[in-house]
Amino acid sequence: MFGTGGTAGTYYYYGGVLSQYMKNYAGIKVTAVSTGASKVNLQSIQDGDFQLGFTQSDVMTYAWEGSRSFEADGGTRDFRVLGSLYPETVQLMTMDDSIRSVDDLRGKRVSIGAGGSGVFFNASDVLDAAGISMDDIKPQYQSFEDSKEVLKDGKIDAAFIVAAAPTTAITELATTNGMHLINIDGKLCDTLIEKCPYYSVQVIPENTYPGQTEEVRTVAVKATIVVAKTLSDEDVYKLTAAIFDHKEDIAAENAQGNKLNLKTATSIQTVPYHAGAARYYKEHGIDVVTDRDFDLEED
Repeated sequence: MFGTGGTAGTYYYYGGVLSQYMKNYAGIKVTAVSTGASKVNLQSIQDGDFQLGFTQSDVMTYAWEGSRSFEADGGTRDFRVLGSLYPETVQLMTMDDSIRSVDDLRGKRVSIGAGGSGVFFNASDVLDAAGISMDDIKPQYQSFEDSKEVLKDGKIDAAFIVAAAPTTAITELATTNGMHLINIDGKLCDTLIEKCPYYSVQVIPENTYPGQTEEVRTVAVKATIVVAKTLSDEDVYKLTAAIFDHKEDIAAENAQGNKLNLKTATSIQTVPYHAGAARYYKEHGIDVVTDRDFDLEED
């Protein structure tokens, strides 16, 4: 079983495509199922219900460390990385022309995602790196779709959304009402990545959204496939090859496939890769972190 995300999201549709390639080329039946996404998928692997799952790279780091969204329930190390697939971009959108930087959020009504969600922690990280506390803003706890609607209605001033760009909710707002994205760059970006190494620099090219005439510099976490640590090395090797040996074909079926590459796939540093995936990448000249780098015995 392959845990994905909600039926309206990228994880679910992309997971369906990848499952077919795994079945066809690894000879392993993989069924993509709709779930509550990152945290649920990691916990379901821990419980033995799933063998694969999508997760954000930051959320899996929290699981590994037993921090943040995993503090109450406890962490898990029952998973290993297969590969990172594409960036999930931290996008800060507003319709307020007076907001031109993260610092301008002080005193504003800002949607920071549902409480305890991945977006909530991403927004918290950005604000903290900027020296802004929750007391300095008027935090609103809204989903992607709700953020778009209340921003359009003038009930909030700005909203954080974390997803692959272009994101439908942002495109719709840009088309109907106009909006602009705020850069998360310079010293703020450096501070953020130093504190939280699961982020990386990300550029949203000009014209990604209607009316966006300049590129936007920000940060991203990574959409990542993880597998149960108990899966055999041979099976994980085959699953990895099924994806990365056929990335052009996958791209023809889903736009996120255009972002499949070995550099991104092997960029995770905070959680070890499964030995089977590490073998595949080694054959392509790339070493990744494994259990040995974390003072753990390899399975």
